[in-house]
Amino acid sequence: MSSQSTAAARQPSLFLPHGGGPCFFMEWNPPDTWTSMAAFLTGLAAGLTARPRVLLVISAHWAEEVFAVGSHPQPPLIYDYYGFPEHTYRLSYPAPGGPALAKQVKGLLQDAGLAAREEPARGLDHGVFVPLKLVFPEADIPVVPLSLRADLDPAAHLAAGRALAPLRDEGVLVLGSGMRSPSAR
Repeated sequence: MSSQSTAAARQPSLFLPHGGGPCFFMEWNPPDTWTSMAAFLTGLAAGLTARPRVLLVISAHWAEEVFAVGSHPQPPLIYDYYGFPEHTYRLSYPAPGGPALAKQVKGLLQDAGLAAREEPARGLDHGVFVPLKLVFPEADIPVVPLSLRADLDPAAHLAAGRALAPLRDEGVLVLGSGMRSPSAR
């Protein structure tokens, strides 16, 4: 994909399943426990019509009173999982941040009447970096995390989606990341 095609092609908005903790980077019994999900994530980028300019990722593991957008220029990783093998706390994903996009996201949300703030110290939680290690393993596309609103108000989140939709025409791939428990109904 050429850099010229990136700006011309509208990016989709997608949901990424992120598995359980650092599941893709561990041994399991049975060994194929996460194989299908890993294959889905690994093949996702090939299905895009153009390479994204920036990734805006909404993780189920970050909720704030108002929408918060990470504006760290080099976001650190947040190992927000517990009891996993020691090597999983050394995983890396050195993608750059996107402070300019963070400012734009905050402005779009505020213009839509939604309270929003920047969070300059926020890193990437496992709902962001774990699936991205499979989708974009080169870690060369800027990543901007966006929180959910803690009240999970559907109308507010739909309004946020409408406010941010124009970013897709600017080469921004909007990703939601979460994991539904198989027993959830």
